[in-house]
Amino acid sequence: MTPPRPFPQPVLLFKDFSEAEQPRFIESAEFRVGLLGWYRRYARSLPWRQSMDPYHILVSELMLQQTQVATVLGYYQRWLDRFPTIRDLAEADEASVLCLWQGLGYYRRARNLHQCAKIIAGQFGEQFPSTVEELMKLPGVGRYTAGAIVSFAFDRPAPIVDGNIARVLSRLANVREPIDSPGGERLIWDLAGRFAEGGSPRLSNAALMELGATLCSPRKPVCATCPVKTFCHAQDPELLPLKKKRPAIEQRRENYFLALRHGHVLLEQRAESRWQGLWTLPVVSQLPDPGVARSFEFPLVRVRHVITRFVIDLCVFLQEPPEKLAKGLQWKSLASIEDLPMPSPHRRALKLGLASVLSPK
Repeated sequence: MTPPRPFPQPVLLFKDFSEAEQPRFIESAEFRVGLLGWYRRYARSLPWRQSMDPYHILVSELMLQQTQVATVLGYYQRWLDRFPTIRDLAEADEASVLCLWQGLGYYRRARNLHQCAKIIAGQFGEQFPSTVEELMKLPGVGRYTAGAIVSFAFDRPAPIVDGNIARVLSRLANVREPIDSPGGERLIWDLAGRFAEGGSPRLSNAALMELGATLCSPRKPVCATCPVKTFCHAQDPELLPLKKKRPAIEQRRENYFLALRHGHVLLEQRAESRWQGLWTLPVVSQLPDPGVARSFEFPLVRVRHVITRFVIDLCVFLQEPPEKLAKGLQWKSLASIEDLPMPSPHRRALKLGLASVLSPK
């Protein structure tokens, strides 16, 4: 038997590269066969991979933004049980949409998904746009999400670049430029685009993403069992991809108060974008005068949570309600709070506060 021909080695990329220097292995049949063969055998069974419904793909992709797969799995099925079609979601009220999204965070994604459903059901007669350009006109749909819908739902060539794919491509091509710089981002998208032009874009993009999610991990990549290791030119994979220096993590403190009256709790419906439309504990409008400021050193409840680059201490104080309620403040019965859309940190803080105040001493 004739021994297999050795795979060509990729070209090393530097910051200043020319078109002739870009790696061609990404377009080779050998590379594609090795990657897709591995994917068909070892890919995780994820529910959104079993569907080519563009609505299902849109739901999964928006949920997966900045959220781990393990977390999304339960939400995805509950969402489709409650809103099985794009029309069902379009006709739902915002409160029920936000309530079902609780725990996923970044609630703008839920509002964008809701708005997408209204546009597609109303303006497009429930027929999804099928090109990247058309999809990117929808709220919250960027280049990645549009490409995911085009490739996964319609099986048409469209590049996608998420964190997993960017990591795989930067290592395969040994990209020595930060991938979050204009030049680095352009190079990664170019590589992804050329790979997506081959056959079976649905499988190809999924395989590249799966490789990054499983073997080509950020730390301690499993290079020994990588199906395309012959093509990889990364000298030290754990050092790639390169990224620009990130802003330092900042700590913040937010003060809220708990006010109870006759089986009701005072809550505030937020108007700003971060938690727009959600109910939270009311904000302490100003710190007390120096004579009683010491009481603010010992909150009734303290809940720590993380939002992007901020670590936030959510502090809750037992306080008398104001004589006149400002706009957005309402008394809500304790029996109704489970049905209100509420950010997870506030729901947790409220439950802890109620337990502390109402539990028998």
